[in-house]
Amino acid sequence: MKILLKNGTLIDYKTKVFEKKDILIEDDKIKKIGNEITELVDKVIDCTNFNIIPGMIDMHCHLREPGFEHKETIETGSKSAVCGGFTTICPMPNTKPTPDSIMVLQRIMEEAKRVNLCNIFPYASVTKGEKGEELVDFEELKQAGAIAFSDDGMPVVNSHIMRKAIIEADKLGTFVASHCEEKSVASGAINRGRVAEQLGVDGVLPEAEEIMAAREIVLSETNNVRAHICHISTKTTKNMVRDAKKRGVKISCETCPHYFTFTVDEVLQSGVNAKMNPPLREEEDRLAIIEGLKEGTIDAIITDHAPHAEEEKDKGLTEAPNGIIGFETALSAEIMNLIDTGDLTYLDLVRLTSYGPAQLLKLDRGTIEEGKIADITIFDPNEVYTYTKEMIVSKSKNSPFIGKELKGRVQYTIVGGRIVYQK
Repeated sequence: MKILLKNGTLIDYKTKVFEKKDILIEDDKIKKIGNEITELVDKVIDCTNFNIIPGMIDMHCHLREPGFEHKETIETGSKSAVCGGFTTICPMPNTKPTPDSIMVLQRIMEEAKRVNLCNIFPYASVTKGEKGEELVDFEELKQAGAIAFSDDGMPVVNSHIMRKAIIEADKLGTFVASHCEEKSVASGAINRGRVAEQLGVDGVLPEAEEIMAAREIVLSETNNVRAHICHISTKTTKNMVRDAKKRGVKISCETCPHYFTFTVDEVLQSGVNAKMNPPLREEEDRLAIIEGLKEGTIDAIITDHAPHAEEEKDKGLTEAPNGIIGFETALSAEIMNLIDTGDLTYLDLVRLTSYGPAQLLKLDRGTIEEGKIADITIFDPNEVYTYTKEMIVSKSKNSPFIGKELKGRVQYTIVGGRIVYQK
């Protein structure tokens, strides 16, 4: 099949292209990029006033299957992802059972292949059952298709085990993504401070993230191996990673749209739909995360898409599980809080959402060039709309963006030359 994208603004970080172009797609590849392509095709998409970027890659999300299909499934999560413009997603292993064996990993991959909407490259767990006690067979799981390793949701508390894991993953050309949470100072519902006091709930100390992040930097630096820190949210963590990178430490990190969009004050408005782990922080932390994105300290923006059923979130701030959905609102949050503010350019955004994640994951994606796989996101950067509960594609509805006016909306998502989403 041949598809022609006409008159759209192509934005590609690798080639530094930011101009109006036509793009010819043939089967699963980008065949030609030019100014006036007139070739006979099966479908023409008028992209006037639309931006065309490499398909967005979410290297940290949760699809809940197997084990928690009442929250989300691989199918419903994939539909939500392509609605948000994601062509590749990497689900975390906190499922039941966890992918600590080839059998479970293959079960996930087979279902992803059946659904066939976006590319799904799953993580395997670091330890068996995510219990933090016994390492999985890294080589076996990597060969079976694991993109990387993580016990996300459960910190690997034992530093000896984490050291061995980081070294082993590095030998295989991959990495461990660390959920940084020092449990001894992590109890609480939201960030420690005035809002927690106002609501009468226990607060989480920011040190809970920072202590573990410091450990991973030490392990990375001392052993000269790659390590990756998940969803950073504080000024101190950002500064530690920045300083380590300046020393040449092989450390990388990611953050989420909610950490540069909201502060802990959002809990007063959205309640449990603004409860996640790590929690929303203070304004100085939000600004520091934006600074980290600008200066290159933060390597990728991820969603940490974390669906929960309404009856679970309705348990109240103290008892409700952590996490919010994020596939469908990420792009709008980025446009409104990074682009429109002048903090980032669209080339920066492509670096953080497409090219950067592809480099971290060693995927031959994240760029729009002739001969490359046609994974493409097309969006209207100026469309304004109100995000309602009724329009949510995800099986779960736990989002602090409900009821808010958003700007920027995906029009088409193309995966391997196939239109998998059209607004």
